[in-house]
Amino acid sequence: MSWIWPVVIGVLIAFLVQWLFVAHVRVDGPSMEPNLQNNEKVWAFKMAPIRRDRVIVFNAYGVDPQATDHNIKYVKRVIGLPGDEIDYHADGKLYINGKYVAQNYITKQQRIAGTLSPLPHSGSKYQGFTLNSLSYDQNWTKNAGKKRVPKGMYFVLGDNRAVSNDSRYYGFVPKSKVVGVVKAYPWAAHHEEINVK
Repeated sequence: MSWIWPVVIGVLIAFLVQWLFVAHVRVDGPSMEPNLQNNEKVWAFKMAPIRRDRVIVFNAYGVDPQATDHNIKYVKRVIGLPGDEIDYHADGKLYINGKYVAQNYITKQQRIAGTLSPLPHSGSKYQGFTLNSLSYDQNWTKNAGKKRVPKGMYFVLGDNRAVSNDSRYYGFVPKSKVVGVVKAYPWAAHHEEINVK
């Protein structure tokens, strides 16, 4: 009987760690390919700081109008932080606050056609976007007309942008909806692209 208390204490500690600090998450769908695969398991660190290019998990209910399940979670990459002004050019170049930002975690094809082809364009000629133009083109239900990412919110995109349902369509993700910052296992094929410092 003396072994029961250490087991109970161990289970309680494990429960507290998961409840307070970390969550085990399964990627659902192809929106983060090739860097995260459908059904891949990752960790979401609840207290890790959210930075540009980091991947986050958030509760999409109340963010994406199509998300009707109260528990649905999305895995996306943070592109814009609060106060950021985003200008995405037709050649696939991303400028944040007037400075060029490399997107080395995705291919040139994804930076151009993958990001821009789902948006309004004429033939093969793509248009870039700003937050302001995007909000009106996509009929955002909240924060339409904003030129900068509002305080306490983030602009997120999937890495597989041709199929990703992300901020281009529904707008900003409130910090209150963020579950945590994603970290892939060190042996995962593209862990360098996910485990951004």
